[in-house]
Amino acid sequence: MNANFYAAITIVLWGAMPALTKDLLNALPKFETLALSSLFAFLFLFAVNKRAGLKNISAGKIFTASWLGFLGLFLYSAFLYVGLERLSSQEACVLNYLWPLMIVLFSCLILGEKLTRRKLLAVGLSFGGVALVMLGGSSTEIFSADKILGALSCVIAAACYGLFSVLNKKIRLEQKFAMMIIWLTTAICSFAAGFFFETWTLPTVNQIFGLLWLGVLIDAVAYLTWALALENSTNTARTANLAYLVPILAIFISTLIFGEELSAAVIPALILILAGIFIGRK
Repeated sequence: MNANFYAAITIVLWGAMPALTKDLLNALPKFETLALSSLFAFLFLFAVNKRAGLKNISAGKIFTASWLGFLGLFLYSAFLYVGLERLSSQEACVLNYLWPLMIVLFSCLILGEKLTRRKLLAVGLSFGGVALVMLGGSSTEIFSADKILGALSCVIAAACYGLFSVLNKKIRLEQKFAMMIIWLTTAICSFAAGFFFETWTLPTVNQIFGLLWLGVLIDAVAYLTWALALENSTNTARTANLAYLVPILAIFISTLIFGEELSAAVIPALILILAGIFIGRK
């Protein structure tokens, strides 16, 4: 199917992720949230793969998918969750959207794609939107230890996922199988981290429903469709720019559904992000 079709599915599903995850993290420890949602993602993809038939599985492919999973989804999610614990879902979401910029940069370094002036301008405008959101608020809020740690965590998360996306495209594993192993790796690492660093609590029925939604739709389905979008794309940087639509939807959801206060910096930031998308798609 068309790369834009897969990207559109991803955008809609990912739009709900920051507010939903923030809501879960207000009640559950971060590694517990990540472990259970990743387990649900793995079980869903295992059922999909089992039905289709698990063929040509080698130890080498399992190892490759495992280290990709550790880099791209365990470390990415762990750092993003640290950011979500310390920032509003709007701030964390927009800062996290440095990762399409990271895809553009890593695509030039690893895949040999040309870094044109138009791409640089698109990246600069979109990054300006991210910076504007980060600099919104009082000076006390900007330079608090929690906000600095949260912001740094989101930037590291973005770098991890940008590198993962490019390496995943370069290695070209079969994506349904690869994402199954990747989420299994993320679940195992999260259970281990939770055992050493957290005291877990029993989720409520509503929280289990939220974890299922996060694991099956946002983790399993959306990450798979994004991998397929990049795999089928003839221009990785242009496809990556489409992901900047996600924070627009995410901010809308967090404001209207979850009742977060809309930051004064969000609207001008979104104008810059949209300008970056428009220029980057040309």
